[in-house]
Amino acid sequence: MRLTSFYPVIGVTRLRESRDFYTRLFEFEVTFEADWYVSLRRRGDQWYELALLDHGHPTVPHAYRRPVQGLLLNFEVEDVDAEWERLVLGEGLKPELDLRTEEFGQRHFIVADPNGVLIDVIEEVPPSAAYADNYVGP
Repeated sequence: MRLTSFYPVIGVTRLRESRDFYTRLFEFEVTFEADWYVSLRRRGDQWYELALLDHGHPTVPHAYRRPVQGLLLNFEVEDVDAEWERLVLGEGLKPELDLRTEEFGQRHFIVADPNGVLIDVIEEVPPSAAYADNYVGP
């Protein structure tokens, strides 16, 4: 299979608030918008895409027309402390997990979007000796 694109589509109850959350706080741009669907794209060293879908829309199979639950999106950044200051201290987002450093090689914090999707803002840090051997590849 040759992929031409891959991105998550999140079934939401608060479409407009979610659009505003991701565009204002995470610099996504709207590339398509209807009253039931919003496609977002963010330019970095590469393109990042995310879509928001009214969970009750008829394109979703009937048995699956439920709002998202248990989803965690990872946003890896260069300076997690600066993002903590910007998002939590500056914007007033409620931390679901306070800023901390993990032995497995992350410094991070977690906030939630308007639908309860968890946003894990992460900076990679060197892991402790107990976790160093768990990493494979370059």
